[in-house]
Amino acid sequence: MSDLTKTTGYKMAERLLTEFDYGKVTKLANGQILREYEVVAIDKEIEIAKGIKFPGWTYNGSIPGPSFRCTEGDLLRFHFINKGSHPHSIHFHGIHPPEMDGLTSIYPGQNFTYEFEAKPYGLQIYHCHVLPLARHIHKGLYGNFIIDPKKPREPALELNMVMNGFDLDLDGENEFYTVNGYAFAFMNHPIKIKKDQLVRIYLSNLTEFDLLNSFHLHANYFTYYPTGRNDNPSQFTDTIMQCQGERGIIEVRFSYKGIYMFHAHVSEFAELGWMGFFEVE
Repeated sequence: MSDLTKTTGYKMAERLLTEFDYGKVTKLANGQILREYEVVAIDKEIEIAKGIKFPGWTYNGSIPGPSFRCTEGDLLRFHFINKGSHPHSIHFHGIHPPEMDGLTSIYPGQNFTYEFEAKPYGLQIYHCHVLPLARHIHKGLYGNFIIDPKKPREPALELNMVMNGFDLDLDGENEFYTVNGYAFAFMNHPIKIKKDQLVRIYLSNLTEFDLLNSFHLHANYFTYYPTGRNDNPSQFTDTIMQCQGERGIIEVRFSYKGIYMFHAHVSEFAELGWMGFFEVE
């Protein structure tokens, strides 16, 4: 775990940590913001640990897929093209017309545009909803979908973390657990932050074959907002649990410089890759 090589898989995880897709933005005649996104389903091998490849089904070539981002009230159009080898769809969490809910399979070579207004604000997720559901999600078709409130949140260093797992031998159990798809990524390369800086983490659990995943921070406490809603009861804690599909926002400041570990508080998950460090400067 002391190998500092920045492999292709690590670079994907690092990029996904801070990259948000705001779409192509235009303004409609009525003043409403229109955001358009292109989403392509592609079969692609993903490096999930140094030298370990996983035959993934991806949105736009990464696991997890892009972190789509918008503001409550925007009109959204997701132009979906299936260039994969199996039927897929995109099911968005949130409030929208049922015909935009992603239950209809889009077959290889076909395309479909999902259109709806962004609501409610908070941290949503998206994933494929074609059967067998567990296999389509586990293969990599998921990601975070952030709807910002109309009144902007306080400025912060914002990080995107999707907890997931990888079953390499198809026995229904994961051999690797990661955030953003690469084992021990932020253990060998700690996430750099500033002392007393507000850090906001958009955290979701898309782990298949395990009912729960978790986030534990050493030597500090954080405020947790379930589903990213300020009107939900929040917690001040150092450990939270998430069921499959559950998500929330973590806000934290570090009063002391140094190295802080974070990891799943299921020991097996931590030992199989879900472990990292913050480095406070």
